[in-house]
Amino acid sequence: MKPLNHIELKNIRKQYGEITALDSVNLALKSGKTTVLIGPSGCGKSTILRLIIGLLIPSSGEVFVKGEKVSPGTALKLRRRMGYVIQDGGLFPHLTAAQNVMLMARHLKKAPSEMEQKLEELCELTHFPKSGLNRYPVELSGGQRQRVSLMRALFLDPDVLLLDEPLGALDPMVRASLQNELKQIFQRLQKTVIIVTHDMAEAAFLGDRIVLLKDGKVIQQGSISDLRQQPEDPFVTEFINAQRSLIQL
Repeated sequence: MKPLNHIELKNIRKQYGEITALDSVNLALKSGKTTVLIGPSGCGKSTILRLIIGLLIPSSGEVFVKGEKVSPGTALKLRRRMGYVIQDGGLFPHLTAAQNVMLMARHLKKAPSEMEQKLEELCELTHFPKSGLNRYPVELSGGQRQRVSLMRALFLDPDVLLLDEPLGALDPMVRASLQNELKQIFQRLQKTVIIVTHDMAEAAFLGDRIVLLKDGKVIQQGSISDLRQQPEDPFVTEFINAQRSLIQL
């Protein structure tokens, strides 16, 4: 049985020299749920993802994944149980789509038959055409590159999926299509998902829970209804009102 809280950040502070990226952040993220981190640029959203996956170490405080503390000694082991998708996909340009997707599996010497079966399953899950597997990233559309990045993140069947502005660089129609697909994938796989976005409508559509940050602090967390109807700070209302796409919600 999965623990109630899959990921916990306890009194996290992260500084870069004199700049404070996160200040006394406490979060408990539930297993099998999608949490969306949202807020202005520079508020600490991406820093949280990098702390969870162990690419950064907090200046103070602790991060736990399934009860195990993230540290230099545990980061690599824990990282292999996570999938990580960044805004531009982070694909290697000299590798084909298939080679990008299977990169870590090959490094871990997974059986070729197992990898081929998994690749076929993920093509179906993400609606990526098999005809595109032998193409290089430059030969793929923006939406296809993000599908490849998502397949790579899912290839080792991670417990946790981290997505940092995964749709931010796409045009509105492609973005809307991928939002629908991501929501279906999250519901089907029931993984613990954490997404970073600037778009409150996207957060409301994809997230079971929204965490709004400002200047390295959590201002409020809850559903879109909680944030709209019971704002805990004037900034909450200000941020929502600035997003015209929420008019129809």
